[in-house]
Amino acid sequence: MEQREGPGVPDGYERLWTPHRMAYIQGEGKPTGDDADIEGCPFCEIAKQGDAEGNIVARGQTMFVVLNKYPYNSGHVMVVPFRHVPDYTDLDADEVAEMGALTQRVMTVLRSAIGAHGFNIGMNQGQVAGAGIAGHLHQHVVPRWGGDANFMPIIGRTKTLPQYLSDTREQLAAAWERV
Repeated sequence: MEQREGPGVPDGYERLWTPHRMAYIQGEGKPTGDDADIEGCPFCEIAKQGDAEGNIVARGQTMFVVLNKYPYNSGHVMVVPFRHVPDYTDLDADEVAEMGALTQRVMTVLRSAIGAHGFNIGMNQGQVAGAGIAGHLHQHVVPRWGGDANFMPIIGRTKTLPQYLSDTREQLAAAWERV
């Protein structure tokens, strides 16, 4: 087979190259130890960073709200406990209450700041359920808009995001204070 460099022979298809996704595919930033291992946990490391550096929108007493580094949509955030626990049943009553309160608040903020029409909210518990980082519980809040599932992800298996994470974080953090 002939070796080629670059994009290959033109064949009539337009391609959107997204080499930044390779970091996610190859597991960059994912913990290297056991799922329960705190060492190398990106959520534990993010919590130690400044808000802008870690893309943290807001901090509560037991939880924080952070932008997903590999979002499904602009404004895709996660509500994450400061405590390193893998399962929803590991949370105490105060943590459960704050996760719910922060989820409600972030929904209000996303409606106000970026006009979200609806949301997908959920947790993947364990690797077999699709948790990318199974050792540290996190709840996804994904804003949705009418018609946001256009041809790109359906046909082209490509997601277009209209805003940089840092700009989204600034917008949501400012709205967090107003709402």
